[in-house]
Amino acid sequence: MNLNKAFILGRLTRDPEVRTTTAGGNVVNFSIATNRVWSDKSGNKQDATEYHNVVTFGKLADICSQYLSKGRLVLIEGRIQTRSWQDKDGNKKYWTEIVAENMQMGPRTESGQRSPEQKPSPASQEEPVVNQEEIPVIEAEEPIRDDESNLIPAEEKAGVDVRNIPF
Repeated sequence: MNLNKAFILGRLTRDPEVRTTTAGGNVVNFSIATNRVWSDKSGNKQDATEYHNVVTFGKLADICSQYLSKGRLVLIEGRIQTRSWQDKDGNKKYWTEIVAENMQMGPRTESGQRSPEQKPSPASQEEPVVNQEEIPVIEAEEPIRDDESNLIPAEEKAGVDVRNIPF
């Protein structure tokens, strides 16, 4: 069995870039910075930042272009993909990215989103207040209509009866 799955939680380093495919679908590219903190052998705190390229397609691309912006905290689930090509000089080039399959936005504070460079002042070390009304809920599985234009829930469309689930 093989598995290609990536989960990253970090902040956008730039606003999403929207492009359109020849077929008319949207493609959105952005990058995410993740930090790692550790202590070395002498006890000094060390940190390192990794930058990840992310690409989204279709409906998820539309959602990302609408709701994401530089500095925003986001969780991405997807697969790692490496593309290669030859440049004009004949050198082989590589580009590795995460093809996003799911995205979850981090909380937005009452006073707006704090940028990653801003640290809370020592006087205000408590957690920021989150306005739940500002966090959009996005349903990926929308109901469909049958031949008589009746709505069919996504579970029934997939052939799943929730009453038969044992938990």
